[in-house]
Amino acid sequence: MAAYCRVSTDDEDQLHSFGAQVDYYKKYISEHEQYQLADIYADEGISGTSTKKRKDFQRLINDCRDGKVDIVITKSISRFARNTQDCLRYMRELKDRGIPIIFEKENINSMDAGGELLFTILSSLAQDESRNISENSKWGIRTKFKNGELHLNTYKFLGYDKNEEGKLIINEEQAKTVRRIYKEFLEGKNPQQIAKDLEYEGVPGCIGQTKWYTSTVIGILKNEKHKGDALLQKTYTSDFLTNKQVKNHGEVPQVYIEDNHEGIIDKETWEAVQEELARREAFLKEHGIKMYVQGVDTIPFSCKVFCGKCGKLYSRHSWNSRGIHQWQCKGRRVNGVLTCTNDFVDDADLRKGFVCAYNKLITDNSRVAEWKKATQAKSPLKRLRAKQMLELAKQDPLTGYVEELAQLVLTEVTILGAKKYKFMFMDGNKIKVYV
Repeated sequence: MAAYCRVSTDDEDQLHSFGAQVDYYKKYISEHEQYQLADIYADEGISGTSTKKRKDFQRLINDCRDGKVDIVITKSISRFARNTQDCLRYMRELKDRGIPIIFEKENINSMDAGGELLFTILSSLAQDESRNISENSKWGIRTKFKNGELHLNTYKFLGYDKNEEGKLIINEEQAKTVRRIYKEFLEGKNPQQIAKDLEYEGVPGCIGQTKWYTSTVIGILKNEKHKGDALLQKTYTSDFLTNKQVKNHGEVPQVYIEDNHEGIIDKETWEAVQEELARREAFLKEHGIKMYVQGVDTIPFSCKVFCGKCGKLYSRHSWNSRGIHQWQCKGRRVNGVLTCTNDFVDDADLRKGFVCAYNKLITDNSRVAEWKKATQAKSPLKRLRAKQMLELAKQDPLTGYVEELAQLVLTEVTILGAKKYKFMFMDGNKIKVYV
């Protein structure tokens, strides 16, 4: 005889009940001479609406299939499963193998005549009870949301812990990573580049993992909790049987709470990041690019250099053995036919062009006046870029190419010829140069 036990929460009372079930069946089987203990199968803190995540339940079924179990006993149908389909499926499978299931509370033996009908009715009631519990839980959570009370796990996002009162408090070690991600993004780095650097350095994420994804970085950049606000009910449970969480696109009401907790990022910086995310998304869409391509020497120019004749993207080609690094229009040939006659561009010339355009930009006093005026603009991103340019204008002109600076200020380059380029900067200014 095998016994199956389960409780669905980690509450102290439930864990006591769980231990009591295990002890009860060990004693029960030992006191009956006709039974020999096969094993006690027990799932702790697991929902009964699905059997997929119940490891010991699956172990029980596999042992039944392997002939290790002759009879199964459990407290009640709701302990066995709250999903009618699962109940019937496994009950019928074990019945076909000649293995009865005894449900003590309902006094049902699955092998008895008429047992299946009663079993079906009672398992349906158990499933309906589970649905009611789910609906009551949802109502309780949504009521808390309306009252401004958060119901979330901090391990799902970086930078915060919970205090004894359930309030969000900053985790300073994790907050350093959050601030770094926001800072580097506004300095021109792409999310995939940031993720790559964090992974290379072994920087831990919200649950200690050192594997970073582009989507993780974007999620951090978009999370309003980092500025101290909270959007509640971002997801909801679409099916109480599977407990599947789906994104909320208006199916259930959402609640937005301002200044719910201390922010890691100030609100102006957060808003500037959202504008920059939208700008980059629009840029990629406009030019038909899926994402910025990473490179070692080409990060500031990658996916930002375009043909002035056909509008196609320029790509970088290297012949390291000969020391040649050139940019070429992707529309130069289509199916082997020459379709664009714009020139090749040496990488060194492109860098010289940037230095020349940048120096023209920061030494133009009329543009300095524009930046001062833009520091009062409505757009947080425009204010940020203006302040950055004013700081750069205080410095001496460049004497050589600086990759980090190009990454910060450069938006787009148009190739007008082998030595003639038009540079567009983050503040919106365009400068034509010859090299």
